[in-house]
Amino acid sequence: MAQQQAIIVMVDIAGALQDRNLKGNIYLFDNMKFLGSTGDGTEDLVTAIPGTYWSDGSQGTEQVLNWALASLGSIPPTVPRSYHADRAGAIDREALAEIGAVADRAPDPSVDTTADLEHLRRRVGTHARRPRGSRGLASAKVLDVTGNAVTGEDAAYNYPPPIITDLTGEAVDEKIIYPAQYGSPDMVSDGWYWSATVDTARPGTYSYTMHIQLHELVYRNGEPVWESVDMTWRSAIRVTTEPKRNAFTGAGLGHLPMPAVPPS
Repeated sequence: MAQQQAIIVMVDIAGALQDRNLKGNIYLFDNMKFLGSTGDGTEDLVTAIPGTYWSDGSQGTEQVLNWALASLGSIPPTVPRSYHADRAGAIDREALAEIGAVADRAPDPSVDTTADLEHLRRRVGTHARRPRGSRGLASAKVLDVTGNAVTGEDAAYNYPPPIITDLTGEAVDEKIIYPAQYGSPDMVSDGWYWSATVDTARPGTYSYTMHIQLHELVYRNGEPVWESVDMTWRSAIRVTTEPKRNAFTGAGLGHLPMPAVPPS
């Protein structure tokens, strides 16, 4: 059975958008440090892939890599992705309830509803559209870091989470890894994630490039728009190889050593 390995890609979105570069704004982690991965928690991760072979030299088992993204500046991945849509709907329902109260006071000429209307405008918040051709799914309503609607260009807002749009590079060209995007019911990854099968029969160090899409809130003709910004980052895997061993004895495959009589 293939062993599942995870690579966590954490992006500082605000820093990356400001620098227009992922350098210094990306942090990589995996779960294979105990088998020799290096650079864990830095931008220079080299993931160890333990390859094994049978006594006749044939490939013992394949490995599977799974990429997951997280970010600084957006809703944490531990919160369901529906949180953004749920909060947006709740804010709109609260605003509709207040509209009824303002409408009841509006016929009275002695009541100035200007402040009430401004309050409603702020409660409804800013709606940003997604540009045509963008592959990211950005929510229309812009929320701040506390989950409330924001207005204006100076507010601190939540960025849409980053996504991987492709995996290319040496490891793909040399057919060391076979990447593909898969769908799943996992709400953390919005139902899609990237995975790759690794050919462990060819030891060595191979680089690969992640194509990562971020979203930036910009104003076009006075209208807020989530603009997609595509960046790339190169990482690497190191495929090692060793004969298949018995995990209990550390020796070759075969029968487990059993005592002639149970120990007293």
